[in-house]
Amino acid sequence: MNSQDASNIVSEYLKPVFGFAVKRCRSVQDAEDLTQEIMLRTFRSLTVREDISDVPGFIWTVAHNALCNYYRDAAKNAVGVSLDEIEHLIASPDMSAGQDENDELIRQIRKEIAYLSVLQRKIVVAYYFEGRKQNDIAEKLGIPLGTVKWHLFEAKKSLKRGMETMRNASRLTFDPIKFHSFGINGSVGTKSPDEFFRSALPQNICYCVRNEAKTVNEIAESLGVSPVYVESEVTALSEYGLLRQQGNKYIVNFIISEPTSELLRIQDNMYKRAAELFANDLYDELTVSGVLDDPDIICSQTDEPLTMTGGHQKERNFILWSLIPYIAARSGEKLFDRCIAFEEVATIRPDGGNNIVHASVVPDDLTLPEDYVYMHNWCGPMWNSDGSRILWQIDSEWSEKRCRGVLYQEEAARVLSLFDREDEGPLSKDEYAWLSERGYIKTVGDYDGYFKSAWQVVILSGSINEKLLMIGEKIKLKHLKELESLKSAYVEAAVRSVPEHMRKVKEYELQYMFNSDGWFLLHCIVCLLKNGKLKEPTPGQRKSLTTLIIEQ
Repeated sequence: MNSQDASNIVSEYLKPVFGFAVKRCRSVQDAEDLTQEIMLRTFRSLTVREDISDVPGFIWTVAHNALCNYYRDAAKNAVGVSLDEIEHLIASPDMSAGQDENDELIRQIRKEIAYLSVLQRKIVVAYYFEGRKQNDIAEKLGIPLGTVKWHLFEAKKSLKRGMETMRNASRLTFDPIKFHSFGINGSVGTKSPDEFFRSALPQNICYCVRNEAKTVNEIAESLGVSPVYVESEVTALSEYGLLRQQGNKYIVNFIISEPTSELLRIQDNMYKRAAELFANDLYDELTVSGVLDDPDIICSQTDEPLTMTGGHQKERNFILWSLIPYIAARSGEKLFDRCIAFEEVATIRPDGGNNIVHASVVPDDLTLPEDYVYMHNWCGPMWNSDGSRILWQIDSEWSEKRCRGVLYQEEAARVLSLFDREDEGPLSKDEYAWLSERGYIKTVGDYDGYFKSAWQVVILSGSINEKLLMIGEKIKLKHLKELESLKSAYVEAAVRSVPEHMRKVKEYELQYMFNSDGWFLLHCIVCLLKNGKLKEPTPGQRKSLTTLIIEQ
């Protein structure tokens, strides 16, 4: 590459690289120096090398390597402390009021105290910081005096050892990850994943033990934070089954995906081809066969205000928005192997949840395939039953947000209950208002006079559900060999991409590819939108889109 082109690239990336550095360096001056080093290395490489095909990926690799060197150099310059100095400071009952020359030593000692066991930490704080007598400490903690003396002695040794040792901070210390997305497969319980992953700390704790079990102190060292804070997070994450305890160590107990460009390329190509095979045939069959006119497919959805007289013409495009993903998800289940049961891999949680949690981490330098299909605001399919009817629903970028949160199952149960009750007579005014606000129903007229209501979602009654699923199964059977072939290469790569102890969970989820598989359903919709068969929903349809009530 010539110097002018290299200079233009360096100028383009100067601001984002500086932003990267300033978030991770100790000072603005350090960030400026680091940015200069990264840009100089990049410029030199671009002008002398001819094998750099992925320029953005190369620049961010240089940036991360330079940042690692920056922190490694900073660690080498840490101040050494003698045993005698530590002994003197630890033994001083007034260590909180040290002289100026001892301030840094005292700060380091306080940091090391956090790495003691809980009991040792309580004893050290009570004795040295609170000035309590050893007898009082023993009485308060309900342990023998000799035990207090022994722990004080052992604590001194641990603190000295910690002050002499350079702790093995990992890259997470200065470059923490952030979950790109997270969700669950199964029943939610009263706590959603948002409550556990509310901040960077629990996310990075889980990521830190993604591949290898570690103690609380080892996690704290890797993250560069006090074990005191790690302890409480680990306790909560372990209690709810997000971490699995192995002796005094912890390892993650859910899938954290960290995709590569190659894996995403295989995935994207597989789903695109599968959707072309299935979705086009399904659309043609539904629109040509006349099944959409079957009276057992009931839909009174209308963008216009509801009127007292006259019915509404079925809006076929709106009906297809519900039927296509539903048939894609529910048809042909017996055609694919189901050798791993949900109960074998799901975790029962204290809040009543019974589910599999999954999260994803996307590297800064990840290059996505061209024309990659993104999953925006996707949730579902959500499936709820009252024994006689099913409420089936998906949230997507084309619908309003409706399926989220721990209260969704309660709301779904209420929808089914109100649907059943309206068969017997009018609901209350508040109940109609509640359904209307959520897009399930429209009303017109005076509730205390002449009044009419109409359900806005797609309703499947009689035997039409079986007919629709048979259509989907026939199409999947037609393309079964190619679907299996597409699936096999991706399954192998996807299983290899997760740690060994989570592979059975991953294998369970992969059993449902091309069925209740959000990516497959999304690609079916995108495929039909791109070729013009399916039309974008109108703004008035978003609340009730991709929602069915099915009679069992």
